[in-house]
Amino acid sequence: MSRRKRDREFWESAELNNAAYIQYYDRLTELSISMFEWRNLPDTVDPRFLELTLFSNGMAVFFKDEDDYLALQCAISGPLDVYRIPVRRRAYAVNGFNRELDNKNSVIIYNNMLHKNSMLDVRMFARELYNLDRAISVNANAQKTPILIRCTENERLSLENVYMNYDGNKPVIFADKQLNPNAITVLKTDAPYVADKLYTLKTQKWNEALTYLGISNVNITKRERLITDEVTRNQGGTIASRYSRLESRRQACKQINEMFGLDIQCDYREDYQEVVDAEDSDSINDEHRDEVDK
Repeated sequence: MSRRKRDREFWESAELNNAAYIQYYDRLTELSISMFEWRNLPDTVDPRFLELTLFSNGMAVFFKDEDDYLALQCAISGPLDVYRIPVRRRAYAVNGFNRELDNKNSVIIYNNMLHKNSMLDVRMFARELYNLDRAISVNANAQKTPILIRCTENERLSLENVYMNYDGNKPVIFADKQLNPNAITVLKTDAPYVADKLYTLKTQKWNEALTYLGISNVNITKRERLITDEVTRNQGGTIASRYSRLESRRQACKQINEMFGLDIQCDYREDYQEVVDAEDSDSINDEHRDEVDK
């Protein structure tokens, strides 16, 4: 194999890897920034930009700029208060906007109780998911059994005709009696089929990512039905992750409302909650049916 061909195959593989990574990263990012519903925000505050800022930076700053309220990216500087909250902070935007602020005229909104972003963890999950996804593709591709035909140049036309009849699903194929039937063989890689196991592992990893984001994923990986106690245990990590992010937003809402006399609220989006309630209800109904059957 020439070096040029090896280089081309390498970059083709790298392109597929990158595409799979971007796909999972974008899907998890979109889920992350769509979970919370902000109500009564001033018209000058963009909830999408706010959630993206919390996702990537771990914090945003809410303040009043002349007559408009804004929620922008912020850089912290200077001393901390007794609870390790920055006293001074600077709001900035990509258009060059800058405003020096402090804890008397602004409120920092944090992404979670650790005051960290979600982007690094989503990157980690996206890398693991794309690795498993590509492994599945490679393993499935290794199951192919191409036809291998060995012949001289004089036999080539005859064998091409035989293969055309075979590929056309003819029930009977006529060939010259001089034709060697052993010339046509199947090329086997002997690679074990593990794509189903890798897919199960990928599903578990996807559910782990959803749990981290606080999104319910009960009854997805287990084939048997879950009873109520199992639902509760499996939901523990989901609820804890959800609480960390939601409570940080609610604390910021309270501080903003007290400082500026507003009525901003943040809740878990209703359609997400409906999925959680429906899954819990289905599991409980399954348990009830099992008891009746007994």
